[in-house]
Amino acid sequence: MDKCFRLNIVTTETKIYSGDSRKLIVTGVLGELEILYNHTPFLTSLAIGPIWFEDSSGKLNSFIMLGGILEVQPTVSTILGDSVIRADNLDEAAAIEAKANSERIFSKKGSNIDYAKVKNELAVAVAQLRLIRKLKDKR
Repeated sequence: MDKCFRLNIVTTETKIYSGDSRKLIVTGVLGELEILYNHTPFLTSLAIGPIWFEDSSGKLNSFIMLGGILEVQPTVSTILGDSVIRADNLDEAAAIEAKANSERIFSKKGSNIDYAKVKNELAVAVAQLRLIRKLKDKR
């Protein structure tokens, strides 16, 4: 039986999860990280991207984190997130359309384009598509 660690996930709006977890996979600013019981302590920023965690019963939970901070201790990990999109609320067609729209805006030249906003929207759409494809592969 895998050892579990305590996982707390909260956003500015609500508590997402507080319980035991066997594994946590997050998208950090330097790439994907996998956290297990007794992990070396560290603190990092989270990028926009998918998060997966396996609870103590073995159920896989997933959603998109829209940035935040992860603190890891050997027996406790805490995510303070900006906001989340639950996997149940993902719409593949809408994500594909949002990605295409963002790419179309990037290809235009002009000074009235808010490139930071468009870049953020593109990152959210790409993260949604990554999670949707990962969930399809699991089926």
